[in-house]
Amino acid sequence: MPKTIPHTVTHQLKSYIAPGAPATRTPCDGTEPDLRVEFGFTPRWYSERCGVDFSERWHVDTAYRAGTVETMRRELHRHFPGLRLSSAGLDQPAATLDGVQGALTIAQVFGIPVEYYPNNWPAAQAQFLTEAQIADLAPPDLLATPVFAQLMEQMNIIERLSGRIEGYINWQGVLNNALRIRGPEVLTDLMTDPPLAHHLFEVVARTMIAGMKAVYKRQSESGVIVRHATVSNCTVNMVSGAVYQEHLLRYDLMISNAFDHFGIHNCAWNVDPYIDAYSGIRRLGYVDMGLESDLSRAKELCPDTRRAVMYTPMDLASKSLEELQSDLRRIYRELGPCDVVMADIDHETPDERVHAFARLAEDVLSDES
Repeated sequence: MPKTIPHTVTHQLKSYIAPGAPATRTPCDGTEPDLRVEFGFTPRWYSERCGVDFSERWHVDTAYRAGTVETMRRELHRHFPGLRLSSAGLDQPAATLDGVQGALTIAQVFGIPVEYYPNNWPAAQAQFLTEAQIADLAPPDLLATPVFAQLMEQMNIIERLSGRIEGYINWQGVLNNALRIRGPEVLTDLMTDPPLAHHLFEVVARTMIAGMKAVYKRQSESGVIVRHATVSNCTVNMVSGAVYQEHLLRYDLMISNAFDHFGIHNCAWNVDPYIDAYSGIRRLGYVDMGLESDLSRAKELCPDTRRAVMYTPMDLASKSLEELQSDLRRIYRELGPCDVVMADIDHETPDERVHAFARLAEDVLSDES
């Protein structure tokens, strides 16, 4: 959770998954083990296990969402007693920003309609802006947008319920947001009309920065200090490393330069084409990657960064215990100290698999230390 005092221990960030929310990042506090697993479960897991409904009300009704968070935390504690699920502490405030609008706050700021589901995160509808609309686009007055006005009102309610405004909005990344606003045409724009694509990227980046600063300012008024930004480059594998460096790196730099600490979620893709560019970002506090990445090289290029592997739920469900252990040993030896982000665990994954993964990680840390 965000700190109530300025975070001065380290610039590093670690993975953070609150119940019902997509993964984001939070500051390290210096107590993290050299091999740390962050577990996260899909909305369907909670829907099937304890009946939580993630439809629109979950995202706009603060008190309702807080009640479901308490239900989800109890369910996690029931299934995994004693397991260190860092985002599910029963003593943490239930009324927070975690999970609000999933990953779609910025898309909604630009008028992209959203579809909600009872057992999944919301999805942006494919109603993209035209070339002419993109050309005329400018950073909006955030408080004049319905989604941001509603967000500010929720923060008032959270403060009344919890005394402080904890939690994080998932702001996504510049390309992620641009694809929701312009659709796949943004990739064509990059090749045929680069100034148009860059205009969209800059508007999105400036809006992300303004949104973060507005939310952080309101949080600070409640005693919660947030000083970091992270971007989600989940769609970076749609472009080459050279295209990222030429066309997109500048916007990650723009965002990183606006905040004290910065992290990059590369998703479960091979980070190799992008890690050289990532490593040049000022005091990079977090970067994650897929298992097929050159982990040793990532560690060499980012020695002062908290590194992480995004371990896929398919591997958790299908690999043998010996294979899971082998993967964890490789991760620790080549990338540690690091996180293993075991996110998106589905309802059909047996609880024992989760327990087994946690035990294997503890055994690897003990054996290799």
